Formats: sequence, C-alpha cells, structure tokens
Amino acid sequence: MKNIEVEIRSFISNLEYQKLKKFFKENSKYIDSDDQVTYYYDTKQDLRIQLSKRRAKIWLKKGNLHDEAREELEVIVKRSDFNNLEKIFRAIGFKVKIKWLRRRHIFKWKGIDVFLDHTKGYGYIIELEKICSKKEQKETLIYLKDRLKELKIQLTPKKVFEKKV
Repeated sequence: MKNIEVEIRSFISNLEYQKLKKFFKENSKYIDSDDQVTYYYDTKQDLRIQLSKRRAKIWLKKGNLHDEAREELEVIVKRSDFNNLEKIFRAIGFKVKIKWLRRRHIFKWKGIDVFLDHTKGYGYIIELEKICSKKEQKETLIYLKDRLKELKIQLTPKKVFEKKV
C-alpha cells in the first residue's frame, strides 16, 4: 500500500524561487498554483486542516513535524465545510499552534511532486515529494535527495525548520 509520504525541503532565496519557477515551467508539467490557509493544531500527532482554492481537507501526518517519511491520512471535504471543521476542532479543545498563509506552485517533474512555496512570515521553500510504500521509502528518499542536488539546492537541516516553527 502506498501511503508513506517521503518529502524533503529547503529554504531558498526569492531569487532562487524565481529561477526555479522559470526552470520548472520550462522543464516539467505545470499543474497549478494555489493559495492555501493551513491550521496546524497543538496535538500529539501532526494534525492539520487546510482551505485551498478548490477544496478543504483534514489530514494527519503520523510522526514528527518535518520527518522525511511518514504515513499520511487525508480526508477531502468541500470548501464550504472548512468553517465547520474549524468550529468542531475548537469545540473539542484543539488549539491552533500555527496558521500559515501560503502561495504554492505545483509541478510534476521526473516522477515526483515539486512545490514552490512562499509562506507569509516563514519564507520561500522548495519541497520534493513522492508517495510510496513503506519498503520503498529509503530508495525514494535517496532519489529525492539526488534530484535536489541536480537542482543545485542544498538540503536545509531539519533543525533549521524546527527553529522557525
């Protein structure tokens, strides 16, 4: 079963962001751009809700925030249900830890999902992601790291991301 999300990410400069956006528009399949509002909840697991231009969703990423590989569970709902999701989570006592406002550009490149993000108050980020089975996660991680090197982007250490949360 393919339910393990393997992802790596790096902080990049605005200039790198612009260059990468141009590169991917010319060398990959451009999927879309999206404006997202994401609430990260202060819970034991990485629980979130998100509103984007087409839908809303609840999702749980098992493990720790910024782990390179973890199981992901996701429920897609109508955009119009987002406010009720927020009310339900608040009513049961879940507190919002972080609220991100993000502009995301989405590409398909060499069999992986590429996200170029500008998150208000957080910065510019490139993220490479692939869903795989548990037994494929090590080779998938190596593949993603090789693609990042190919782009001449240095992997940002996990502890740098953890400091910025």
